[in-house]
Amino acid sequence: MTESDLSQPPTRDLCGTMLVHRRLLNESTTYRSRRAVIENRALQYERGRRSPARTDVVTIPVVVHVVHNPAVPAQNIGDDQVHSQIAVLNRDFRAANPDLDKVPEVWRPLVADARIEFRLAALDPEGEPTDGIVRVPTGRTSFGFDDAVKSSASGGSDPWPTDEYLNVWVCQLGGGLLGYAQFPGGPPQTDGVVILHSAFGTTGTAAPPFDGGRTATHEIGHWLDLYHIWGDDDGACSSDDKVADTPNQADANTGSPVFPHVSCGNGPHGDMFVNYMDYTDDAAMFMFTRGQSKRMDACLEGARASFLVASGALTAPSPSLSALSAPPAAGGPVRNGTAPGGITQQAAMPGPAHWPAPAAAPGVTGTAGTAGAAAADAATVPAQPGPDGHAGPDGEVGRLLRDSERLAAEVLKEIRTVIDMVGGGDRPGG
Repeated sequence: MTESDLSQPPTRDLCGTMLVHRRLLNESTTYRSRRAVIENRALQYERGRRSPARTDVVTIPVVVHVVHNPAVPAQNIGDDQVHSQIAVLNRDFRAANPDLDKVPEVWRPLVADARIEFRLAALDPEGEPTDGIVRVPTGRTSFGFDDAVKSSASGGSDPWPTDEYLNVWVCQLGGGLLGYAQFPGGPPQTDGVVILHSAFGTTGTAAPPFDGGRTATHEIGHWLDLYHIWGDDDGACSSDDKVADTPNQADANTGSPVFPHVSCGNGPHGDMFVNYMDYTDDAAMFMFTRGQSKRMDACLEGARASFLVASGALTAPSPSLSALSAPPAAGGPVRNGTAPGGITQQAAMPGPAHWPAPAAAPGVTGTAGTAGAAAADAATVPAQPGPDGHAGPDGEVGRLLRDSERLAAEVLKEIRTVIDMVGGGDRPGG
């Protein structure tokens, strides 16, 4: 395959997440045990035995690793393309995407605001200011789903701590792949999401029909423990995505289907092909369901509970006036060829033309905006005042501390369960 072949956008959405999942199941008893614990927790949320504890929006710090071959300059995507992707994520996960009114009427009551937002990191792991974009040249012509892009030793970029940042690698993928993710419970050194550069964001190299930023929405759905909506059973109708309010369907849908599309005896409404976890074109997917949102809650309050704790990665120290006017120091942190940028207050997000915007969660004054790509990746969730009118132990800070202690206790309990199940540790193929 030539470099020009690899640069052509795929004609069919192809996600490698299940390939990674099956490989890890075969290789690691620890992964199998962790997945069993995670699935048990998700089932408790699904059946109402547990209810989500959080009421506020969680903002997840993101680092984007742009791994590019200098012989193909297009792979080194611009900042605007990265920002455009963050803006899409913030709309999609808050049910504030402008195409939401295209959801068939029968499914509109199921549309969920997942109360999850994303922001490019303001601080790197050493506490230095960053714009959240890392650019790494590579000699490789493409990557596969073997996680090579996630390590500098194999021509990629090493991850930032995966319990503090959502790591997103953008690169040239081969084999028709648009992207892949790692489900929660996998090895921390490979945790994150990988996206084909021409299926990332809405500008720059993004190419139709995958130029709406929905590949990242789909893959981050996997990262938050969502399965493909058809259950990956090759049309057998014997498996599903473990979410009750998504109809069982025979296989992936592609292109832009016409409603209704019936399979697996799921008439009269048929497949929910407008769901982000199907394989339709970017312009044909518009929603997560309430059941999927509940499953993401189970993930965030379990395997990914570290992201519920307020993260310093989202807050850069205020520079002095002299620092603002001075050039960056030699050898200082430069992520994309320019000095690190600041954080911009985010504009409020309008709802679709015919729908009211979703109500903000308690304590949230800013949501993902459409007033600009830079603004769209900087949502703000302020602390709540205590009884004395000031933020303190009796206000939002105290609530976060109490929630963190409770969640930490639950995670430790589940870790002990995993240890008991694993016994002697990993036994490849065992």
